[in-house]
Amino acid sequence: MSLALFFPGQGSQSVGMLQSLADAHPIITQTFAEASAAINLDLWALSQNGPESELNRTENTQPALLAAGVAVFRAWRAANGAQPIVLAGHSLGEYSALVCAGALELADATRLVQLRGRLMQASVPEGLGAMAAVLNAELDVIEAACADAAQNEVIAPANLNAPGQIVISGHATALDRALAILAEKGVRKAIKLPVSVPSHCELMRPASAELARALDGTRVSKPTIPVLHNASAAPTSDPSLIREMLVRQLYDRVRWIECVRAARGMGVTRALECGPGKALTGMVKRIEPEMQSASLANAADFAAALSV
Repeated sequence: MSLALFFPGQGSQSVGMLQSLADAHPIITQTFAEASAAINLDLWALSQNGPESELNRTENTQPALLAAGVAVFRAWRAANGAQPIVLAGHSLGEYSALVCAGALELADATRLVQLRGRLMQASVPEGLGAMAAVLNAELDVIEAACADAAQNEVIAPANLNAPGQIVISGHATALDRALAILAEKGVRKAIKLPVSVPSHCELMRPASAELARALDGTRVSKPTIPVLHNASAAPTSDPSLIREMLVRQLYDRVRWIECVRAARGMGVTRALECGPGKALTGMVKRIEPEMQSASLANAADFAAALSV
């Protein structure tokens, strides 16, 4: 079976994540130690002991999840798990994918995502932005509602996660107007997300400009494994284009449905989620039901995946 490895983004973290996997595979804690040294923060202790409020701070969450994704990938390969033919990461997870493909060094990526988290939080004052998952609605209906609701503010589709699951992002007031318009159209299933930063929308433009400057000073190499980018749903081997994709990713939509379908088009028949949680596993099942998908988040699931 042709394999893809997918890396989750923010929201997958939890206190105690990857504990059983680390007990069986020491490379997990070794990878966390490597990432921790880059930013002088004990990411393993934070991920195991919390407090949850500190782990959920964006500037801490992003390095912790980056380390988690890379650690699971390394454990998979060290255990003679199958070589993937393509990688992809959801939002922040794209950085994990690029590290595993050899395009970024782990230390550099850890510093970048910590900065990314700080820049994102600084771009929008607390309470001004919001995100919501809209369920069982078509993209064109959501786009039209956002256009009508904007009224000189920002609101737009941000994460195209799976059929029937699209996240919108922008000003909190515009988001409320969009949800009201959607309700009038019969779309009544929407869940506001517990986030402080409205990701993947135009409100992140200031953060993207600062991130671009940091990326200009970071070494980016040609990937050894193709990486599907969120902003294009396509791979590139050009380091300058990889930088561009990471900048665009902050304010552009996450084209996750297209990424999974692109992997399927490359011949992928099996996808494994490298990181804590099973969010991407569920999305893959909805996007490509015939593609086998499973999580590597704990020792039992990891062992089961190795035995296939």
